[in-house]
Amino acid sequence: MKSLQVTIDSNSGFCFGVVYAIQMAEDILEEQGYLYCLGDIVHNDEEVERLQQQGLRIIDHHQLRELRNETVLIRAHGEPPETYQTALENNLTIIDASCPVVLKLQNRIKASYDKNEKIYIYGKHGHAEVMGLLGQTNNNAVVFEGIDDLLQHQLPQQVTLYSQTTKSTDNFYKVKEVMEQQGVEVLANDTICRQVSNRDKDLRKFAAQFDKVIFVSGTKSSNGKVLYQVCKDTNPETRFVSKVEELQQEWFTNGDTVGICGATSTPLWLMEEVRDALQQF
Repeated sequence: MKSLQVTIDSNSGFCFGVVYAIQMAEDILEEQGYLYCLGDIVHNDEEVERLQQQGLRIIDHHQLRELRNETVLIRAHGEPPETYQTALENNLTIIDASCPVVLKLQNRIKASYDKNEKIYIYGKHGHAEVMGLLGQTNNNAVVFEGIDDLLQHQLPQQVTLYSQTTKSTDNFYKVKEVMEQQGVEVLANDTICRQVSNRDKDLRKFAAQFDKVIFVSGTKSSNGKVLYQVCKDTNPETRFVSKVEELQQEWFTNGDTVGICGATSTPLWLMEEVRDALQQF
């Protein structure tokens, strides 16, 4: 036995938007035994698998167009207007678990688009939330992933800048600064979710306290990739795992203090499983 001293980060785990979506899904699954969900309800394969065992059926947009007279859950990431139009045409009942922060952002982008503003969105190409935001502009907004991506575009004299809700606040303001250095007048809308962005600072404090850190996240989670890097920069002895089976005993020395943390899409039960496994080493 390596006698590891293991602590789970109390600030890690699902954000309120994901908690809300999963609670809604579980309530309906208990009531009717199955439920369609448009896309993975959360970017964590272990949690998706748990809910699939309860009857959750993950579908894509193509399958949505083929579906009739059913109930479909919209996950926390939100959806573009055409999804709701399809639901109307196909007599689908929508259970809308879009995160309130995302919905507010969608409405603001729609208002900017209606005023013919030049909209730039700092976000990940193809990300579910970003697709919903783009849909508010008839796909006319410019999406860019970083400064290099941004500078490939011929920037207009005036830009209305938005951000995917899970992006880094620091990076958002760096983008704004670069735009202004290019002579662009920037109307910046800081729409980043503070429950997510504040984890950056919290994680740095947490990761610094331990000999080793295990970061638990799904491989599809954008937020997970960002927060893992935060931990790794703070504590080089940080390892990424998506499930218990990926843990390796040789990572640890007798008596190590080990911190466990995760993304906004990481369920607490999974971090607890990792803790229990480590305590058996």
